Amino acid sequence: MGKKISIPKFQLPAIIARIGGKLPQWPHTMTLIAGLNATVKMKLLPVESLSVLEGRSFFVEVLDTGGKAHFTCRDGLFRPLFSPAQTPDLAFRANLSAFMQLLARQEDPDTLFFNRELSIEGDTELGLYVKNMLDAVEWPQLPKLPGFSH
Repeated sequence: MGKKISIPKFQLPAIIARIGGKLPQWPHTMTLIAGLNATVKMKLLPVESLSVLEGRSFFVEVLDTGGKAHFTCRDGLFRPLFSPAQTPDLAFRANLSAFMQLLARQEDPDTLFFNRELSIEGDTELGLYVKNMLDAVEWPQLPKLPGFSH
């Protein structure tokens, strides 16, 4: 059995965020919602869970890249918000390494939150619901690639 990949805690140089924050943000939003919608289409996110997210506004900021994404859930799919509300219903902020550790299930949101590596602001009940929904996702096992081990 191969060695499990471990994502180290890191922070990109500040100049990356300064440059990234000046670039158009729609590619970040479109990439994130494409990934979220793929999880919907693969039935990794239960359709009934999405009804709670209907019409709510979300904001994700990757602090050390300057990347920001504003989006909503409408008709069971995630959609970009090009003219976002002043204050989203729920906002997540963290460095790239923290988001990567979350996706890899190396760290859980509670640990990152209490270690002040993940900021969650807005509707507390909605935040807890999203956290529990993401924790319940059963990620498919990726096929092994030649020369790589999981």
